[in-house]
Amino acid sequence: MTRKGPLAINYEALWQEGMKDWHGHMPERMVNDQLEEQFWAQSIARKNAGQTDPYAACIFEEIKGTIQPEHSVLEIGPGWGNYTFPLADHVHELTCVDSSESILTYLQSCLQDQEHVSYVYAKWEALGENDLKAHDIVIGVNCFYRMYEIKSALYHMNRLAKKRAIIGMTTGPIQPHYEILHAKYGYDIKFPRRDYIEFLNLLYEMDIYAECKILPLKRVYEYETYEQLVTTQSKKILNSDFSRAHIEESLAPFIEEKDGRFYYRHDFHAALVSWEPK
Repeated sequence: MTRKGPLAINYEALWQEGMKDWHGHMPERMVNDQLEEQFWAQSIARKNAGQTDPYAACIFEEIKGTIQPEHSVLEIGPGWGNYTFPLADHVHELTCVDSSESILTYLQSCLQDQEHVSYVYAKWEALGENDLKAHDIVIGVNCFYRMYEIKSALYHMNRLAKKRAIIGMTTGPIQPHYEILHAKYGYDIKFPRRDYIEFLNLLYEMDIYAECKILPLKRVYEYETYEQLVTTQSKKILNSDFSRAHIEESLAPFIEEKDGRFYYRHDFHAALVSWEPK
């Protein structure tokens, strides 16, 4: 069932608009599968086998409370395994679905001795009705960014989850020096164009009343040189002409130097949106 009425908002259209860049164009990685595959192949090449992001452990601990060892789990877009590796140790059956062959090959190489883990090469939102069997839990974390037909993606989650569907998404606030650059100096900033609230609205439109929990997280960015720090933390400025002095001044309160390296701590959040299938 989908809600309809004179005041209804097309949340899928808003999601699709949010996929565009700040010039109103769809970024090439959003539509070019080969370019996306190259991105993941290059990302994995820089990883140590089994390496995950430290903040993901906090998210998994929260997710883990919903998933029992006897559950079968279907994971959408596992990436380099932030949740795949702990899930493989926690449940008796895990199926990973990804549109990147590089990702699936990498995960298989890391989990060679885990016979209860299987892999499906497919675009989640383009699944056919009979392509996958239902699992107790269907989960996807930070994996929806290229899914244009987002309501199809949510529909597949709802129909394939027997007990619970879970969406995870890291969210703001943006690194605080960007807030200073915008408020004090008037720079245009690449603030996020999509967020977890879109999922709540889309599910509501589908007559699904989802729960949402917000988790506080911390991340520390580490840089070998000060120049690397300034360059990297300028990338979200949209203006072509900006002052380096403004950037350095805005960064100063958040930087720590130790043993010749530079550290930037960023407090942010994760949102966990979940529901019982209907």
